[in-house]
Amino acid sequence: MGKLYSQYGSKSLKAVEHFVLIIIAIATIVAIGQEIVHIVGNARVDLADLLMLFIYLEVLAMVANYAESGKLPIRMPIYIAIVALARYLILDIKAMDDWRIMTIALSTLVLSITVIVIRWGQLKLPYPPKEEH
Repeated sequence: MGKLYSQYGSKSLKAVEHFVLIIIAIATIVAIGQEIVHIVGNARVDLADLLMLFIYLEVLAMVANYAESGKLPIRMPIYIAIVALARYLILDIKAMDDWRIMTIALSTLVLSITVIVIRWGQLKLPYPPKEEH
């Protein structure tokens, strides 16, 4: 079974992985186009529109990074989450009670500290280099 997987399974999973990455990239590009159509239709650019475009840009960067290196830095989805929380706060702040605002702000702070800790760990405690066999 191990030989069969190493011969076909690994390549099949890689093909599926690349196919899904292409779908994510195309869907993100379509979403960017829809956002641009929305901006042009309104004849104005709001901060929420810019933040949404930034989220899409981060998704594309994450896909490109994953396609190039085969690794997904955990910081990228955290950045997207931070921007999404900021966008949510900006759009709905008038309808939110104080506790919800504080919760979102605290969540953003926790995510930001998480990024700092992860980055510190990468710089100060790197993984040892892999040995080639």
